[in-house]
Order: sequence, then structure tokens, then C-alpha cells
Amino acid sequence: MKRGRKLTVNESKYVKTFRLNPNNWLISKKMSDQWLLINRYTNRTRIIPAP
Repeated sequence: MKRGRKLTVNESKYVKTFRLNPNNWLISKKMSDQWLLINRYTNRTRIIPAP
């Protein structure tokens, strides 16, 4: 799995709409229809729909 990267300001605002703390999540993969997020502490993955 690829290393996650830090969220930008606009990405973190979007992640907040899913009731997730953007400080705890990294973006691993951005596809056209979904984003793969990785928790920076537990390595748990979560898929959210792309905006």
C-alpha cells in the first residue's frame, strides 16, 4: 500500500463533512469516484465518495 499524504485545506473541509477528524487521516489514493483514507495512528482504511 502506498504511503499516505497530508490533506490540503479543501480536502480536510470535505473530510469533516463525514464526521472524521482530518488531523487523523491521510489520503492514500484519489480515484475519480472515491478516496482511500488511512488513519495515521491505527492504519485503518476508510473509503469515502469523491466530491
